[in-house]
Amino acid sequence: MTDVFATLNYHELRAMAQRFLPRGVFEYIDRGSEDEHALRELAQAWRHWQLRPQVMVDVAQRDCSTTIFGRQQASPVVIAPTAMAGLVRHNGEVLMAQAAAQAGVPFCVATQSITPIERIAAMAPEADLWFQLYHWEDRALAHDLVRRAHDAGARVLVLTADTVIAANREYNTRNGFGIPLQPSVRGAWDVLSHPRWLVSTLLRSSLCDGVPTFAHYPPEFRSAVTRPSISKRIQVAQSLSWDDIAALRKLWPGPLVLKGVLRVEDARRAMDCGLDGVVVSSHGARNVDSAPAPIDVLPDIADAVGKHLTVLMDSGVRRGSDVAKALALGARGVMVGRLPLWGMAAGGARGAAHALALLRQELLSTMALTGCPSLSALDATLIQKSLTQ
Repeated sequence: MTDVFATLNYHELRAMAQRFLPRGVFEYIDRGSEDEHALRELAQAWRHWQLRPQVMVDVAQRDCSTTIFGRQQASPVVIAPTAMAGLVRHNGEVLMAQAAAQAGVPFCVATQSITPIERIAAMAPEADLWFQLYHWEDRALAHDLVRRAHDAGARVLVLTADTVIAANREYNTRNGFGIPLQPSVRGAWDVLSHPRWLVSTLLRSSLCDGVPTFAHYPPEFRSAVTRPSISKRIQVAQSLSWDDIAALRKLWPGPLVLKGVLRVEDARRAMDCGLDGVVVSSHGARNVDSAPAPIDVLPDIADAVGKHLTVLMDSGVRRGSDVAKALALGARGVMVGRLPLWGMAAGGARGAAHALALLRQELLSTMALTGCPSLSALDATLIQKSLTQ
């Protein structure tokens, strides 16, 4: 059995995760939507951007630390919110927060977390916690959740705006791994074929905490992840509007971020509404299968609002060179989701921390090889679009 610290890159972490996880769980993390055109284009888009090294620069001392929303962190990385991380490993959200604290970066807790934010904060007291909101139809209940996140110590609120309905992920339906989970003979065989995960994650979680539930749902609506929501009041709001943004701006005292932006017009509207940041994101190519790669639309958005908002981006970040490209195109930092999940599946908290350490070391190496002793040197002069695509 390969030790997680022997892995040298995300390919090897992903392969370890695939061996450990049932197919349903792995594909829920790993795949896209519909025909997965956007997922393939996402990988291609990163390769189309090239870094032009500058030479004869003293890079003996390199610093990839930065400040995002007023707090210094060890690298320009934020662990993205991911639903049901607690089904990857027992106490998965806690392990992710602990890994984030070890790496010196923030962790964004998801609305559809298996572990409540209060428990995450208690078990990872050094973690810089953000909170991601799926805005429910019942505005009062959604606002109660926002207050709860603030009271638990969340510093930044991230509203995900690009998922007002469940995306068409047909493999999830086939695997029985949508929301809610759908038990089936195929799914049962899948689980039994992965005894390490069955014992260390599913059975342990069930014995310690009972059947997994969405921990942030109000108690009266909380049910097992295998059961559908019993009320439309806690379904994601299809009627989400800029009025809801204004209400959240009045409610939330800290940095407020809009996630899922792919248009300059939306970024400008967010700025006009008093938000503090946007995340340029295609939801990891998991929603609209014709969506552009965020790295391709990032420059226009950063040019339009980057002087006024903190611009982050996600979707497809795998290597430190990807982080360098995003920063050169105007991002202040990046969110990563699949990478630390693969690491956590491969080796728990230390696996997730190892994934983040690999990313940071790759970034530092890229900075040396491109003549950039600090992140401020990663600018538009360093990057170009390939002429052969």
